[in-house]
Amino acid sequence: LSLLIVHAGCDEHEHTYEDGEEVVLWMNTVGPYHNRQETYEYFSLPFCRGPKTTIGHYHETLGEALLGGELEFSGLDIDFKGDVTKTEYCQVELTEEKYQAFVYAVKSHYWYQMYIDDLPIWGIVGEIDEGGDGFYIWTHKKFDIGQNSKQIVDVNLTSESKVKLEPNVK
Repeated sequence: LSLLIVHAGCDEHEHTYEDGEEVVLWMNTVGPYHNRQETYEYFSLPFCRGPKTTIGHYHETLGEALLGGELEFSGLDIDFKGDVTKTEYCQVELTEEKYQAFVYAVKSHYWYQMYIDDLPIWGIVGEIDEGGDGFYIWTHKKFDIGQNSKQIVDVNLTSESKVKLEPNVK
């Protein structure tokens, strides 16, 4: 008689945080609003990455693997229950190529998806003015992260600072 004991170790991801603990903002996809199956990596558009280059841990869950998502670290430094004032962390010079990429995204009504603590967040890249010849992008993202005790319970995104796209301008 033989006895086989199998211990399955798994990461439960309890979604609980201590004050000041790292919270990771994951960038997922970007694509046209009117065709949700057409998606690209978030950083396929010339968006800025945050200054932070590493995170404390990342364990892809089975669900993430099965969905085929390619989450990319945003580079933003977010702490649980941390209050951050509006901060500029980068500038992009709009070369002709980058300008055309953003104009195409705005004309095609591109939206993007991000995640904080497995909660999805959606936002729109930009908008066209009423005359149809001016293209704008939102350059600031404000996150309101709701918590209950040690858990994140909701995330709201407000896009701010609408800037007109012009080639060869920062």
